Amino acid sequence: MESTATLVTPPTFLLPAGFPFEPVYVRSIIGVSLYVSGVAVLASAAASLPIALLVGFNDFPGKRLLTAAINTGMGFPSVVVGLVVLFLVSNQGPLGELELVFTKEAMILSQFVLATPPITAISLAAIDGVDRGVRDAAHVLGGTRLDVALVTIKEARYGIATAVLAGFGRAISEVGSVLIVGGNIAGSGGVSKTRTLTTAIQLEARQGRYETAMVLGAVLVVLVLVVNGIVIRLGDGGVQR
Repeated sequence: MESTATLVTPPTFLLPAGFPFEPVYVRSIIGVSLYVSGVAVLASAAASLPIALLVGFNDFPGKRLLTAAINTGMGFPSVVVGLVVLFLVSNQGPLGELELVFTKEAMILSQFVLATPPITAISLAAIDGVDRGVRDAAHVLGGTRLDVALVTIKEARYGIATAVLAGFGRAISEVGSVLIVGGNIAGSGGVSKTRTLTTAIQLEARQGRYETAMVLGAVLVVLVLVVNGIVIRLGDGGVQR
């Protein structure tokens, strides 16, 4: 018997014009986008801040090279990240047993990789920008390394908040990597499974459904503006002067 190789493609469903469940369709896309980007950025921030503190507080051989590598990662091509993550979660990859192909978890992993360099780089710059006298004063007052770190984070909070915003902006506006690892899948009932705002905008515009694409685009802009306002308020400590 002859064996033929079958190319696995994600089951992407297209919605015809006037689809009766379009509100459900839009809401589910927003939900998937916020969930995937939110989890990815939170995980990235949890990993990036300790790295930024470790690099910022210590002098060691290769520090400049490491800093340059982190900064270079900010411009890493997203499609390459998508391909690498797809290989990792594919049947032939080391994470193949987890069956993560075309799932939200694979999209989170992809966005985590993309968001980590900007969050780390901007947080490191904010920490390096804190006056050395602040750290020295904390030491003189008997503060431990943890106390010094907390004081530094407090002084650099606006820069760190900006870093998180930059990471969220890159994550939620990403197209290439999430399209590769997520598959842009929506069920026949109009509920998004792995379709995000950006991939849906691309699909809707290509299908000539410009009204839906414009609505999704407006939602994306509003989300970024809202997050921007929240992060700025957090960076200011929530105190209006």
